[in-house]
Amino acid sequence: MNKQKYIEDLKNIKEMMNKSSKFISLSGLSGISAGIIALIGAYFAWITIYSKTGYQDFNRTLLNNNQLIELLTIGTVTLLLALSFGLFFTRLKTKKLKQKVWDSQTKTLLINLLIPLLSGGIFCLLLLIKGYIGLIAPLTLLFYGLALVNASKYTISEIRSLGMLEILLGLTATYFIGYGLIFWCIGFGLLHIIYGIIMEIKYKS
Repeated sequence: MNKQKYIEDLKNIKEMMNKSSKFISLSGLSGISAGIIALIGAYFAWITIYSKTGYQDFNRTLLNNNQLIELLTIGTVTLLLALSFGLFFTRLKTKKLKQKVWDSQTKTLLINLLIPLLSGGIFCLLLLIKGYIGLIAPLTLLFYGLALVNASKYTISEIRSLGMLEILLGLTATYFIGYGLIFWCIGFGLLHIIYGIIMEIKYKS
């Protein structure tokens, strides 16, 4: 009996240490809102750029200055809105759990998330300027998935699964190169919404 109690105590201590080293305050509503915003952003990208230039393949399609500004504006606004809503819902959850939003856990998570994310973002921007617009959607999915997998060891385990799905979608979108925006909607829109719903159900308490 004493040996069994000792083993259980060690498991509890290990679990407490594991939780204390991870950022567990991610909100499911953040994922849902990010997915909805991504779908809206994709719609505006379609009506302003993609519907006028057609499906994009490996060939170069140089955008004029107005089109480039429009696309970058849509991308920037979409990203800022998603981050704003994500931060808002995360702050609500941290208050509920009586935790801090910004601490060593958050810093570690962001560093590991931003390294592949920023690298991929700069790479995609350079490709966009050079006219390889067909590769943008697949590569953003791929780098985003790599960023999630890289950061997953510092947060809840479901992030890793989401990252793997994003990587798979990015690779698939590269094969079906002309339909990148559709895969982008699935990856950044639908998967985020599904992920958010799962998180709300699983971690609501």
